[in-house]
Amino acid sequence: MPVEDVFRLRQGRAVMVAGRIERGPVRTGDAVEVVGSAGGATALVADIEQGGVRVREACAHMNVGVLLRGVATDAVERGQVLAAPGSIGAHAGFTAEITLLSEGRGGADVVPGARLRFHLRTAAVWGTVVPLDGADVVRPLHGARVTVELDEPVALEEGQPFAFRHHGRAAGSGTVLRLPCRTP
Repeated sequence: MPVEDVFRLRQGRAVMVAGRIERGPVRTGDAVEVVGSAGGATALVADIEQGGVRVREACAHMNVGVLLRGVATDAVERGQVLAAPGSIGAHAGFTAEITLLSEGRGGADVVPGARLRFHLRTAAVWGTVVPLDGADVVRPLHGARVTVELDEPVALEEGQPFAFRHHGRAAGSGTVLRLPCRTP
């Protein structure tokens, strides 16, 4: 479940995270891992709420609030992912196929070393792009295979879609093809 909002409760002794479950069930009492920047913590699901009503189990496509126990209140933030322990990893680099928008929609030339703002699930992270085919520039309405080095690790999976911004404007989208490095 990508973390959309974080609420610190009971004078900082509990954390409620809100988001939409992508896949699989979560039940009260399950162990979950916080994956992403400064993640790696494991917590227990103390309670689950949907629409202000407590439920014992939630499944894919449900918007829920999950009360976590056993994790520091500052260990969870927007952009991280709650997952079954060991099911997904945090990565700071990947290979992707990107496509740029037209110039009229915000697309601009992307050169090797360009700094883009990547939007991966609920995380927004700066990263550097290098085209794999040695191209000097990727032009609007064109696609390219690139490597991306992010400034901080985020939860990633192969086949995951993402969007990116260039100079503050929506510039294109892409798909994660390969995850060459894993952050411990």
